[in-house]
Amino acid sequence: MSQPAAPRRTPGRPPRITREEVVETARRIVAADGVDRLTMRRLATEIGSTPMALYHHVRNKEELLVLLLDDYAARTLRRPEELPARPRERVVAAAATIHEALAACPWIVEVLTADDLMSTSALWFVEQIVDGLVECGLSPERAVHGYRAIWYYTAGEIVVRTTATRRRRAADDRPTYRDRVFADLDPSVLPRLAQVADRWAPLTAEDTYLDGLHALVDGLLTPR
Repeated sequence: MSQPAAPRRTPGRPPRITREEVVETARRIVAADGVDRLTMRRLATEIGSTPMALYHHVRNKEELLVLLLDDYAARTLRRPEELPARPRERVVAAAATIHEALAACPWIVEVLTADDLMSTSALWFVEQIVDGLVECGLSPERAVHGYRAIWYYTAGEIVVRTTATRRRRAADDRPTYRDRVFADLDPSVLPRLAQVADRWAPLTAEDTYLDGLHALVDGLLTPR
């Protein structure tokens, strides 16, 4: 989607810009055209400044994406008034809150594919997860590993589900390659898959994030 041309500025010293203006303009570009279309050069053009002026606020695109994540998290990640008393349930509640907030933003999944882009506004929720795992008996080191497993599961679920939704819309209800493969399964070779072949699509489209999260947390807390 094309953006309106930036207003013409009079020659002379570049105007002073603020970090808030940088973030707001970047958010508008990403919402309209996606993360791939966000560049420092385009951002400067939209603001009516120069790429060099932007570097006073952000060093590169990765840092800009972190700012966008932090801005989004600050506006959408609301700390609950009260978390469950049991540490295991506190871990689940914190992770589910992160999942709900991120899944509601169409462009966020593109940013999530870049590892370790973390919002400072989300650190309170990360603290609840790590602290809950420690209270359940894990060492701080294993609790961090446990958080990473939960994060990968959460981010991966969002990415896969969003991508699948886009593909289904693009297919316009026409049979997909997967539909054709499952229609021709040989029960003598793949008996279990053949048993559920006609229900595979609706079953895999169900929202089972919380079921998987509970199972993952139980696995992390099971003594090895």
